[in-house]
Amino acid sequence: MIKQSLRDRMLAGVSGALGLGVLSLPALAGTGQPSPKQITFQEAVTPIAEEIHWVHDYVNIIIFVITAFVLLLMLYVMWRFSEKRHPTPSRTTHNTTLEVLWTVIPVLILVAIAIPSFKLLYNQYTFPPPDLTIKAVGHAWNWTHELPDQGISVDSIMLQPNEREDAINAGMPADQVPRNLAVDNEVLVPVDKVVHVLVTSTDVIHAWTIPSFGSKVDAVPGRITATWFKATKEGIYFGQCSELCGKDHAFMPIAIRVVKDQVFNDWAAALKARDRKKAKEIIRNAAADLAGKTKTADNRPAN
Repeated sequence: MIKQSLRDRMLAGVSGALGLGVLSLPALAGTGQPSPKQITFQEAVTPIAEEIHWVHDYVNIIIFVITAFVLLLMLYVMWRFSEKRHPTPSRTTHNTTLEVLWTVIPVLILVAIAIPSFKLLYNQYTFPPPDLTIKAVGHAWNWTHELPDQGISVDSIMLQPNEREDAINAGMPADQVPRNLAVDNEVLVPVDKVVHVLVTSTDVIHAWTIPSFGSKVDAVPGRITATWFKATKEGIYFGQCSELCGKDHAFMPIAIRVVKDQVFNDWAAALKARDRKKAKEIIRNAAADLAGKTKTADNRPAN
């Protein structure tokens, strides 16, 4: 009975430890914004982001295999050639076969990594014909997004806590206005359309970054840099400046909402008519339609 009781307590302890371990596992990435305990990428919603994720996973598999091989080889050598099992050390200094192998195999590994890497780099900088062009201008410390073909411009400033509460009270789902990421004026783009982004700055170097798009490009004063994306899923996608640009570097987020063509056209028309109230209403309606179809920052389906 004593042995049985001890065994039961041990099994209960192991089960509890396993359960605690499962609960403490890092969360999967949410949609368009960070997740608590996240260690993976945010969900990819563009072909480039999906390719970045694939190359990342592919290279990591190679790294894990090499690491495991080297570890096992070291353990084998320590065991096989210990003083006890191998009291007389070998005087061999050269082995042609071995030297050829440890030269050729790493070269083949590098080639296997280089081919998909170069393909990804080529795709990132081969711009398809655009359906929409945005000029993103970094300031210390906020962003202006100009849509030259539509003749409109949007200044985006991070919502303060009281402004965020006002937005939620006005009908915005809380998960779509995350703290330190939500802005007063989102930028809308149509789904499944190629968007060219021309990036520059008026003062210091910033960086226009949207993780879910796989987009990250420096905004350099006096220069125009560029990136492109094609978002294949409707939603709200957040980014931030990722250059150390000054004291409010951490407080200049980017919010891009991907919507249906008609919603984008209505929003652009409202802004062109200087009807900011109607533009805000269009965004709130798009946010309400999205509610329940996406995931919150802690990776649960939104209610």
